[in-house]
Amino acid sequence: MSPILIRALIIMFALLIIASITIRVMSLRSPERDWTELRQRINTWWWIVIVFALAISTPRAISLTIFAIISFLALKEYLTLIPTRRTDHMPLLWAYIAIPIQYYWIGIEWYSMFLVFIPVYVFLFLPMRMVLIGNNKDFLHSASMLHWGVMTTVFAISHVAYLTVLPGKPETGPLLVIFLVVLTECNDIAQYLWGKSFGRIKVIPKVSPNKTLEGLVGGVMTTMFLAWLLGGILTPLSGWESVLVGLLIGITGFIGDVVMSAVKRDIGVKDSGKLLPGHGGILDRLDSLIYTAPLFFHVLYYLHY
Repeated sequence: MSPILIRALIIMFALLIIASITIRVMSLRSPERDWTELRQRINTWWWIVIVFALAISTPRAISLTIFAIISFLALKEYLTLIPTRRTDHMPLLWAYIAIPIQYYWIGIEWYSMFLVFIPVYVFLFLPMRMVLIGNNKDFLHSASMLHWGVMTTVFAISHVAYLTVLPGKPETGPLLVIFLVVLTECNDIAQYLWGKSFGRIKVIPKVSPNKTLEGLVGGVMTTMFLAWLLGGILTPLSGWESVLVGLLIGITGFIGDVVMSAVKRDIGVKDSGKLLPGHGGILDRLDSLIYTAPLFFHVLYYLHY
């Protein structure tokens, strides 16, 4: 690994160590308060960062396998939330089979097939396979929900994996992934903190009552600053390109968050699952990335590849 990648990973683990020590000290100073959820969040972040570090620092085959497993778990979680017809077990199986195929295109760097495989071939194939079953009841509803799941949990997330195989120095891809994921997560945190501190004007109260205009603007401005600060170090982006990418990630991260909130409200659940204690399900952590990953990837690809 390159020195800059090693330093980036050290910084991430150092921040986790500081957070773990801080929560330990706070729990000792105020034992009367319940610190369980916060402690669970920190412990889960350890696992998240460990998996993330492995995904960006291991050989290509292992790295893509880790990303494929993440897509598999996300799709599985999504399919446990939505109502499915008993007759659709074969189309569901084909949806899972699409995961290793999509990541195979990434492994051999077949960019054009990576772009069209799911939006074109899988999009057309799944309804055809559902028609062959002969069950017309709730067909459109079932097909559209399955399409949405594959597009978000497989196609959108696979753009993060494709960053790791872009041309350049060996550390280029991992650093791009760090840039994207750090900005996306910091955007979520910044919008929460700005909204909690200064939030007054509700943006979309029927979908996400806690989202405020002040939180959105403060989070986007924070993300633009971080993008400008890190862009020249982690990416080939120029200063103004980094600022524009920060604006893109800030706005689309917010959109991804509220869109997935709308999906969960429609289904009637608060969290998408319990895979990540203190955080909910894997979709609760990937919601913003579902929007930021493909948009960041294609802007970056257009500008520099």
